[in-house]
Amino acid sequence: MKERLQKLIAHAGMASRRGAEELIKEGRVTVDGRPAHLGQKIDPVSARVEIDGVPLPVAPGVVTYLVNKPPGVVSTASDPQGRPTVVDLVDAAERLYPVGRLDADSEGLILVSNDGELTELLTHPRYQVPKTYVVSVHGNVSDAAVRTLRRGVALEDGLAKPKRVRVLDRTKGRALIEVVMTEGRNREVRRMCAAVGWTVDRLVRTAIGPLQDRTLKPGKARRLSVAEVRSLYQAAGR
Repeated sequence: MKERLQKLIAHAGMASRRGAEELIKEGRVTVDGRPAHLGQKIDPVSARVEIDGVPLPVAPGVVTYLVNKPPGVVSTASDPQGRPTVVDLVDAAERLYPVGRLDADSEGLILVSNDGELTELLTHPRYQVPKTYVVSVHGNVSDAAVRTLRRGVALEDGLAKPKRVRVLDRTKGRALIEVVMTEGRNREVRRMCAAVGWTVDRLVRTAIGPLQDRTLKPGKARRLSVAEVRSLYQAAGR
């Protein structure tokens, strides 16, 4: 069933109906790549609506949740070993899937969604969406080792080069390191630390692109707002 475009924009939370009309008048809204017009009716299931070139989720049932994953929870939709999954932590009627991975020993932010396009943008290395990790390590955390990590280290599956490495705190034999990556190979940050002689005590993902939430408790989830979803599309260059 077709619905008025300004109603769908308002329902998605982007603007009031009057605000949506202004967006359309200003030429900032497109439907399937063409400029929208006032009074236009669209099929929310099949139409692609964009505001300022960024997709607006108007299709019913498309949802994305932010989860604060505790250690021991796996980043899959189901687990043959019966371990708890990140999908289990989300109270939603829709069928959802993890966006990317966070190994079972690690913790922190991960997305769970049924938005296939967003999943592709956030997980494919070519879109360069940064993920931020705070890592507690022990070993010889020297300036030389930090420089080596910044330059990139050779792993068995190729060079691993962080976007940024920053020492947050350092005492004798221990340190708290912030590492920003734009790809997500299996246990990559842990293997990078091992390559410079560090043992990881704890690894927490604190941000996905611009998205952070220090108030979200471990084991809890919340649905992303339209503005947050748009910010993730923008982080991927959309």
